[in-house]
Amino acid sequence: MNDIITSEKIEKYFSVTGAALDKAKQALNKDQLKDAKDALDMAQRYYDDAKYFLHEKNDAVLAFAALNYAHGWLDAGARLRLFLVNDSKLFTVDDNST
Repeated sequence: MNDIITSEKIEKYFSVTGAALDKAKQALNKDQLKDAKDALDMAQRYYDDAKYFLHEKNDAVLAFAALNYAHGWLDAGARLRLFLVNDSKLFTVDDNST
C-alpha cells in the first residue's frame, strides 16, 4: 500500500501541514491560551510522528495518517477559535473570520 502514496503527494501534505503549523503558532488565542497550546502541541506531535514514520520507518501510509491527524488538530483549533487564523487554503475557516 505504500506505493499508493507518491513522494510528491506526501511532500505536498508535509508542506501544507507545516505551513499551517507555522501560521497557528503565530495566531494563538490569548484568551484561550492553555487550550490553544494543547491543541498546537498535539498537532506538532503528530507532525513529528509523520516525519518519523516516513524517514525512519519508511512507512508512507502511517506518515500520511499522522499528517491527517496533525491537520485535524489544526483545523479543529481554528474552528474553535483557539488559533485566530483566516486562511481557507490552510484551515477550514472563512478567509474573513478573524
